[in-house]
Amino acid sequence: MKIREEVELAPLTTFGVGGTARYFAVAKSEDDVLQAVAWAEERKLPLFVIGGGSNLLVRDDGFRGLVLQMAIKGIEHLGNGLFDVGAGENWDKFVQRMVVHGFEGIECMAGIPGSVGGTPVQNVGAYGQEVSQTIKRVRAFDRESHMFVELRKEVCRFRYRQSRFNTEDPGRFIVTQVRFRLFPGGVPALKYPELKERVSKLPKQPATLKDVAATVREIRRSKGMLLVKGDAENHTAGSFFKNPVVDAAMLDPIATVAGVTADKVPQWPAGEGKIKLSAAWLLEHAGFVKGWGTGTVGISSRHTLALINRGGATFADVLRVKCQIDEHVWEKFGIRLDREPVIMR
Repeated sequence: MKIREEVELAPLTTFGVGGTARYFAVAKSEDDVLQAVAWAEERKLPLFVIGGGSNLLVRDDGFRGLVLQMAIKGIEHLGNGLFDVGAGENWDKFVQRMVVHGFEGIECMAGIPGSVGGTPVQNVGAYGQEVSQTIKRVRAFDRESHMFVELRKEVCRFRYRQSRFNTEDPGRFIVTQVRFRLFPGGVPALKYPELKERVSKLPKQPATLKDVAATVREIRRSKGMLLVKGDAENHTAGSFFKNPVVDAAMLDPIATVAGVTADKVPQWPAGEGKIKLSAAWLLEHAGFVKGWGTGTVGISSRHTLALINRGGATFADVLRVKCQIDEHVWEKFGIRLDREPVIMR
């Protein structure tokens, strides 16, 4: 495994900001992972693992340790809809392959950028599906025990856009493979209202998995959430803010501040007396609408939650805009927004 020095990280992310990695390596096998961990530990250097860079922000001073990019490939069908998939496989290509072969379970997550290894970390989801619904186990290197482990779905502690990998144990596990349980011949999942409505208007009914995946990609394209070469708004990490989960008692005060009735506030039950609110709605009612901003970082003209690099942006620019939005939403609604992208530390 080759160790390179002073490698530019901005081109390896979709947002396109940040400095260099003091050291950089690519892992194409689990042996490479072992070598990289040992190399960094011998030199007492921090180690940071990246995949496709679609959910990553790099600081302007870069990373003064070893950045390891996961490139472990392989898709193995074990039978009965069980698939072992290398962490370095492109997520959208995996979705396309499964849809073509008639396996249901991830079709609504078509068009999401990044690699397979990153999906359990964030519990990636879209349009009514989450990867936690199909993940059976995650294989990873445990940096505490210095062993490869296989973590069943139950011990991954999946929650909305969360798992143990990005909450209780950040940096502890290096994901090398994910096992999915998909369903051959299954019918498409149509739970999300916008998707359900769009699919119902297709000329061919009932819609197939391929029809649903194609519709999802069109919706994402219309919102600037599909990475298309040459698109001026492609330099983005997608949705920058998570939909907040708050006490249901906050609904009426929020509606009053916004000048609407409670039934006009987009909301979804979240259990235990809580509701999930639309972060996009909160931003818009705090004055942060599509196309907002005049500097190097602003809001996409097609998606309220997507911050974009308009050209020449720095990490400091991103942080400034993020904090400005945070503070205004807090001042108006008393809600703190959590960001989705990971900051390299």
